[in-house]
Amino acid sequence: MPTVALLIASNVFMTFAWYGHLKFTSQPLWKVVLVSWGIAFFEYCLMVPANRMGFGQFSAGQLKTIQEVVTLLVFAAFSVLYLGEALRWNHLGAFCCLVGAVWFMFRG
Repeated sequence: MPTVALLIASNVFMTFAWYGHLKFTSQPLWKVVLVSWGIAFFEYCLMVPANRMGFGQFSAGQLKTIQEVVTLLVFAAFSVLYLGEALRWNHLGAFCCLVGAVWFMFRG
């Protein structure tokens, strides 16, 4: 579980680094790039240990699959809570497809 917790935390930072600036469109691009890089530093500080700790318990493919599921869950919450966007039926469909990918990746 420490691996998954670190992946969740790193994805929160990543999501803010990549998409948080969308609320600040009046800021110059160079400023938001620098701020995004600063935020992404903390994402890397969590992502690298998560992958290091999880490798062996999970394969590299399994780690990447977990990371993708976490990314979509974090982004769904971010888009609703921070950006004020609504989730629609196609988001649920995409998530169901990802659950299928997880099933195939973790199947013996």
